Amino acid sequence: MGKPVIKWVGGKRQLISEIKKHMPQKYNRYFEPFIGGAALFFELKHKNSVINDYNPELTNLYEIIKTKPKELIADLKKHKNSEEYYYALRALDRENEQYKKLSKVKKASRFIFLNKTGYNGLYRVNKKGQNNVPYGRYANPTIFEEANILACSQDLQDTTIMTGDFENIKEHIQEGDFVYFDPPYVPLNATSNFTGYTDKGFDEDMQFRLKELCDYIDSKGAYFLLSNSYTDFILDLYKEYTIITVEANRALNCKGSGRGKIKEVLVKNY
Repeated sequence: MGKPVIKWVGGKRQLISEIKKHMPQKYNRYFEPFIGGAALFFELKHKNSVINDYNPELTNLYEIIKTKPKELIADLKKHKNSEEYYYALRALDRENEQYKKLSKVKKASRFIFLNKTGYNGLYRVNKKGQNNVPYGRYANPTIFEEANILACSQDLQDTTIMTGDFENIKEHIQEGDFVYFDPPYVPLNATSNFTGYTDKGFDEDMQFRLKELCDYIDSKGAYFLLSNSYTDFILDLYKEYTIITVEANRALNCKGSGRGKIKEVLVKNY
């Protein structure tokens, strides 16, 4: 049984039982257009799934886990947990020609290493799409588990992996399919605008586009479940659908006082 191979801000591991409780009892194909750390995907292990993400490094990672897990494992064993090595590997995407020369396996291996040894498990890029997370200074981090990568590879065998905008899935949706959306959340306030998952961010216009896609899914007789922040904006945007309030742990804060329980919402059309 596979489990997430990377840390991911906003990952749904802690809310999986709550999400599963509100999923439709029966559905055909499973879609997840913001795959992120894939916690729910690996929990469900649905045989006929379509996953997508805007981040090509992330989708490359899942493609390599699916098709070349042993080559990935072999390359992961070569990494060294030192500050000098970390910054040298991180800097490769600043040397664009050098980064382009990396094989897809080496790109996936680099992605995992930076994720597991960077500060707080963040994945964040600047406007140029370059990783800018500082070294985490962990004494003995677990960078990967060989058995888990092999298990995840098995889980991905019947899965279609797509790269790009979340609307990629639109033309594939059919009656009876189920879509789980876990987009970058609407900020709770002006100082919490963490949108560094990609170089494009995720603004209000994209939230409106996402709502329109939810309306389309509903019109097709398919199911959607969406996670987002508990804000007036989201409550109003999805007011014609069922909204469930849940509590999650706030993790995106370097100060302990800034962490704790926080309200989120699940929106569904069934």
